Amino acid sequence: MPKIHRLPDRPGDTEKITINLGHVDLGRIDLLVREGFYSNRTDFIRSAIRSQLTAESQAVEQSVARHRFEMGLFDVSRADLEALRDAGEVLHLRVVGLARIASDVDTDLAQATIGSLNVLGSLQAPKDVKAALADRIT
Repeated sequence: MPKIHRLPDRPGDTEKITINLGHVDLGRIDLLVREGFYSNRTDFIRSAIRSQLTAESQAVEQSVARHRFEMGLFDVSRADLEALRDAGEVLHLRVVGLARIASDVDTDLAQATIGSLNVLGSLQAPKDVKAALADRIT
């Protein structure tokens, strides 16, 4: 059976999010940017998020271990899934981070080999594969 390998973290890979802030909080951020503490609003928000994640790192690590998640970036290739199919095995992937299913994976192969996907972060997969696995994605 192939082992799905964790990829090295790449700081350039980001996901866009949208947040709503009150006018006063936004003004306070702009003041810090103007005073040179941060280069822009995004720099402040990233810094604040990283600071909070650092403060809560023990709780995150305990939760990852308790729920048996893998943390990081994971690529699932067509060859990986074909090897699982040939071995009569099914993949149950639990990821905190990014899980990517290769663009050459078709729906039949995905349905035959992926039992469940639990991704906290981002799942990148062909649209038809995501649709075919919708009942297995939590």
